Amino acid sequence: MDSSDEEEERTFIRVLSEKYNPENFPYGQGVVVLPSPPGSPVKDRLFLPSILVLNDCGISKAGDRSDIEAFCAHVLELDLAYNQLNDWGEISTIVSSIPHLDFLNLSMNPLSGVQLQPSLADVFSRVRRLVLINTQVSWDTVHTLTQHTPELKELFLCLNGYDTVSESQASCPSLSLLQITGNQLQDWAEVRKFGLLYPSLSTLVLANNSVSSVGDTKETLERLFPNLRSINLNNSGLSQWEDIERLNFFPKLEDVKAQGMPLLQSYSTQERRSLLLAQLPSVMVLNGSAISEGEREDAERFFIRYYQDFPEQELPQRYHVLVSKYGHLAPLAEVDLSPRCTVVDVRCGDRVEPVTLRLEQTVGDLKKQLKALLHLPTNGIRLFHVDKEMSSMFGPEELKCSFRALHSYSIQDGDEILVVPKVKNRCSSSDF
Repeated sequence: MDSSDEEEERTFIRVLSEKYNPENFPYGQGVVVLPSPPGSPVKDRLFLPSILVLNDCGISKAGDRSDIEAFCAHVLELDLAYNQLNDWGEISTIVSSIPHLDFLNLSMNPLSGVQLQPSLADVFSRVRRLVLINTQVSWDTVHTLTQHTPELKELFLCLNGYDTVSESQASCPSLSLLQITGNQLQDWAEVRKFGLLYPSLSTLVLANNSVSSVGDTKETLERLFPNLRSINLNNSGLSQWEDIERLNFFPKLEDVKAQGMPLLQSYSTQERRSLLLAQLPSVMVLNGSAISEGEREDAERFFIRYYQDFPEQELPQRYHVLVSKYGHLAPLAEVDLSPRCTVVDVRCGDRVEPVTLRLEQTVGDLKKQLKALLHLPTNGIRLFHVDKEMSSMFGPEELKCSFRALHSYSIQDGDEILVVPKVKNRCSSSDF
């Protein structure tokens, strides 16, 4: 084989020998030093970790099976994403030569229209985590794989263009996690099939699909998804609160992600979380954040107040459940949290100036404000508050603490602030 042919046909074993030879890959923890077997094209020896990452290396063929067996007997995880593998026979040769393979990533390899024959599928039997993102792999091949992987726990089928889910004659009872993000599923009738295909499913990631409803009864969801604990519906097409209520029909559901859907667009961030949380009494984690007892109670009370003026026929069932728990609640008093201001007369000697004060500012802030108005040094004046209603009884109160807020002195419109210079002849009349 000449050099041009070698360049065109990048084999797994050739890329392995290039990346992990001693010159390119230093010896370290978890690395096994393997001498080349007699007659092997691989020179000298390889430093191989138990996790092999051969991303984007142009691999299209397996290479010599005996070399793979010699070098990869200890390998547990293999990442072959972004290569040119388009033949399940070549992939099977690689996998069959790695007896302890637990994790396999074939993402972004061109597997569209390439069928896996059942006779080749047994070699995948030890794989427990399988990643097939953006491979356009067919459902027939997916089913062939799952029927021959009795210990498969996690399956990643994102970005494969699926708008339907084909049924299979045999289920995969071992699978607990299915991630099918970024496909084109719209009808809940397609999602329902996952319950038949994967009866032990505990985590279902449906993000970035256009699923428009959760269209099943309580009895159906309990039967199809008896073990589902986590569902991700981010950026789905849900537009009705009834679909959120139906999530309660999953008997073990405790973790929900529900962001970016049409249903929630008109609400503020806090309203979204409160309304979702109040509708999902058994959920313990919402959008990645754990729910405390106090937050749940606040959300449920908010839910009652939000709906209490709706017509009876528009009230959700959850409203009546929460009213039976908390009773009818009075509306919350509206609190104006905008900064408060007041107008006072500032008197320095014979000079009187009306000044608007922000009551959240401090005494020190006021001194700086008066410095610009009266051209006085901030450390050369004393300030006194004269209450227009109480001054005859208590007299002026000195504003001594620079860090104290003005509102703590109960300053009102029409009161006076007396400015007393510490140095004489700063104002037009004698000191106080």
